[in-house]
Amino acid sequence: MAKRAKTACLAAGEMEIMEMLWREGGVTISEAQRALDRPIGYTTVQTRLNRLVAKGVVNRGKSRPAKYRAAVAPEEVGARHIDLLLSRVSAGQVVPLVTHLVKDRSLSRAEIDELKRLVAEAERRHRRKSSREKTDG
Repeated sequence: MAKRAKTACLAAGEMEIMEMLWREGGVTISEAQRALDRPIGYTTVQTRLNRLVAKGVVNRGKSRPAKYRAAVAPEEVGARHIDLLLSRVSAGQVVPLVTHLVKDRSLSRAEIDELKRLVAEAERRHRRKSSREKTDG
């Protein structure tokens, strides 16, 4: 599996901003403030956007007023949070987390099919890795 670049872990308020950016695309601070659909101060939005720029997950345009855009896909941020959850909740072990998710939820046929496909893909990777280790060893 390819290594993922480490995306910063984001606070709840930062995630709210990211979700708005993914939905709206490029926005000015004023547009962002309106798009959040709740009362939130202009300087709070500005501070959060600037922190996200510093973390490398948002880009700020050069025009005036500046437009802010998400620099990462939702999957990248989600993957970082899931990795953190896995580390904290099950000591990096996948099976306890998957077991909980599969046993305690009603899965759709599409979700079950996707899980089967992912397991089959993991089995293929494991076989390839095992056969390479045998030929190297």
